[in-house]
Amino acid sequence: MRNASVLLLFLLLAGTVCAQGQVTIYLAGDSTMAQKLPEKRPETGWGEALQKYFREDKVRVENHAQNGRSTRTFISEKRWQAIIDKLKKGDYVFIQFGHNDESKDKVDRHTPPADYRRNLIDFVRDVRARKATPVLLTPVMRRRFDKDGVFFDTHGEYPDPVRAAAAETRVVLIDMHRQSETVLKQYGAEGSRKLFLQLAPGENPNYPKGIEDNTHFSPLGADVMARLVVEAIRELHLGLAKYLLRENATHKATPVTWKINSPKAIGGQATETLGNPQVVDTVGGMPSCSTALTTD
Repeated sequence: MRNASVLLLFLLLAGTVCAQGQVTIYLAGDSTMAQKLPEKRPETGWGEALQKYFREDKVRVENHAQNGRSTRTFISEKRWQAIIDKLKKGDYVFIQFGHNDESKDKVDRHTPPADYRRNLIDFVRDVRARKATPVLLTPVMRRRFDKDGVFFDTHGEYPDPVRAAAAETRVVLIDMHRQSETVLKQYGAEGSRKLFLQLAPGENPNYPKGIEDNTHFSPLGADVMARLVVEAIRELHLGLAKYLLRENATHKATPVTWKINSPKAIGGQATETLGNPQVVDTVGGMPSCSTALTTD
C-alpha cells in the first residue's frame, strides 16, 4: 500500500513538473493543418505530425486549427480568443490561413485581402501582448498541374498579405507557400499524388467511391509538410529549435535524417512507415508527456 502511494505521488509530481517545464505551440489555421475525425481518415492535417519531432517533456502541441475556417470566422467563432485566454509567457502560436479567406464564392468565410492582412497583424499583436511568440505561415500549395505536367498556383494574391504582415510587424515568417511548391515540383505531377488524399474506389471504407483530393494531405503528405516547418524552425534559429529531436541529443532519441529537398534521400530508422519514404516516429530514453489536441 505504501509503495502504491509513493508511486502515485511520483506520477503526480512528474506530471506537474512536465506541465510546468513545457512550452506550448498553439496551432491556428484551417483544414490543411487541422486534426481529422476517424471517419475522415486517412486524411491528415500537417499539424498532427508536428509533435513527434519535439521532446515531449519540453514541447506540447495544441492544435486548434479547424476545417473551413478563415481568419474572419476563426475570430467570430471565438476560436482565436480561446487560444489567447490560455497563452502564457514563452509559448508560441503558429498561424496559417488563406485557403478559405480567398474563397470568394463562399461568402460565409471569404475575407478580402486587406481584412485578411489586418486580421493577421491583430493576431500578432494579441500574442505579443501575452509575451508569447507569433509565427506567420503562408498557405501550403494545392496540387495543381496542367495537361503538360507544369505546376501552377491557385492562391492568387493571398500569400502576399502574410508576407506583408510579417514584414510590417517584424515577426518570423515560414513561407510554406514557396517551400511546398518546391516539394510538389520535385515529386512531379504523378508522384505528388501520394502526398494527398487520393484513394481508388473500395480502397478505404471511409471513401467507398474513392476520392481525388488535391488540397488535403495523406499521412505522408502531412508529415512532409510538418518537416518543412521543422527545418524552418532550425534554419530561423527559433528558441524551439533546441527541443527538436536530433542526433546526439541528451535524451538519445532516434535521429531524424530527412533531406526535404531530395525526396529520394528521405529516410531514417522508423517504427512507422507512411508510404515510401520512411519517417521517424520514435522517442527513446525519456518519459512522455501527453499531446493535447482539440477536437471541437
